[in-house]
Amino acid sequence: MTEAPVRWSSAELEAAAKVSATLFRTERLAVTDAWTAQYAQARRKFEKLLRVLGDLVPEAITEDKLAEVYGLGLGEALRYLAGPPVSDDDLQVIADVESMAPGVLKQDPQALRTVFGVIERVMDAHRFPWVARGKPPTKAQREVALVASSVLLAAQRIATERRNDGKDNQEALVKDYLRGLGYTEVPAEAINTLVNGPQALQFCGECLLGERKADVVVRLPDTRLLALECKVSNSATNSVKRLNNDAAAKAEYWIKQFGVSQVVPAAMLAGVFKVLNLEQAQARGLALYWSHDLIALGAFIASTQSPAPAVPRKRRTTGK
Repeated sequence: MTEAPVRWSSAELEAAAKVSATLFRTERLAVTDAWTAQYAQARRKFEKLLRVLGDLVPEAITEDKLAEVYGLGLGEALRYLAGPPVSDDDLQVIADVESMAPGVLKQDPQALRTVFGVIERVMDAHRFPWVARGKPPTKAQREVALVASSVLLAAQRIATERRNDGKDNQEALVKDYLRGLGYTEVPAEAINTLVNGPQALQFCGECLLGERKADVVVRLPDTRLLALECKVSNSATNSVKRLNNDAAAKAEYWIKQFGVSQVVPAAMLAGVFKVLNLEQAQARGLALYWSHDLIALGAFIASTQSPAPAVPRKRRTTGK
């Protein structure tokens, strides 16, 4: 008989969620140099952009200068002149150009002018009020524009960094823990049948399990596959998307595709989660574990080991 993961009570889920949320708050309030570094990097980009484009005075903006912008890797800063900033994908669609790749744009003066024409139409008048008048900015206006633009880009960078680092750090934590249990990481491969993928005492990183991706896949001692989704949430509202709409939906798919006797869908959680969402995800077949309590994951893995067979005792015989 296969061992089922622990189904936590509401009280246990609430206690674990409180610990996780507390750790999340502590991390976000910790002193970090990341913000200062991102601001300084963004500031350098905008200073260089304004210098190349002559402080955005119309007559200073030529196709050669725009080509130089992309040659210097300042395409992102150029998009952030808009209010609000426009994405690469949106800019490509709106400008109706073949590619936003810097190497391609540099060689196409017409595309460069078309792309900048879109930026001009949506340029942020609050940050760059002098552009509409066609005159150079005052020293104060230039400084305000630099500070505001740098903050805008740095904030976006930090948000992206936190999302990516949170998930990456969580996956690294899980993998290190598995190595501590004696597991070895193997290259990821698409798993269409349960004989594929990691074998005994092996795990792999992100791979397709059926038609859905799993972040970490572990071969349990009883030969089942443990499909782990790493989920970091920064709010109770966000936990619905991360947990219920994604991880729990995958759990239902994997159970339907492979069966409960072949796969164990699970989520490794960190951050802020609503207890109701945790209960709902668990009811849909998703096993729940926490980054701050990896021992619980280890206990489940250990529970799937077959007990050692009993050694029959030799019957004592008596001679006459």
